[in-house]
Amino acid sequence: MSVEEIVTEAETSNAPFVVITGGEPTIFDLHPLVEGLHKIGLGVHLETSGGFPIKGLFDWITLSPKKWKPPLTDNVCVADEFKFIIETPEDIVFYHQMLLDKGLPPTQESAPIWLHPEWSCHENPEVLDAISKAVGNGADLFRAGWQLHKCYKVDFLDHRARIPVPLGGDVKRGF
Repeated sequence: MSVEEIVTEAETSNAPFVVITGGEPTIFDLHPLVEGLHKIGLGVHLETSGGFPIKGLFDWITLSPKKWKPPLTDNVCVADEFKFIIETPEDIVFYHQMLLDKGLPPTQESAPIWLHPEWSCHENPEVLDAISKAVGNGADLFRAGWQLHKCYKVDFLDHRARIPVPLGGDVKRGF
């Protein structure tokens, strides 16, 4: 779709804001898209791994780091919130240390850190227990989250969406 087509579709949706998310959106120059969306009065949020330069003036940035490509320091500094996708209990410390190494203050108060179980682990008691303990012991550093779009199966609602990969899940059950 062209930038103009995306902006037109966003305008007709009556949504108050748009979230630009992955794959990894920052491999593209998002300036034209963000400018077009702002011109029609929509707020623009970005969800990124932070591994590539951010190109565009966003109203809100969620940084969700990935093990394969650590986030850029500049991106850590401008993030409004962080989202860690937790597959193992050790991931909480791993991702937090990754951000500390990039300059995140050890007592991050202005940008919350959300801990979401990776969907194939959403019923894993070890992962859920680690998240619960981190939130309970985190001195308001961590918050528990959930990938609600997976519960609602929104990836199935848009015919343009890529077929979801089960990642250890069960396609027949929708995850």
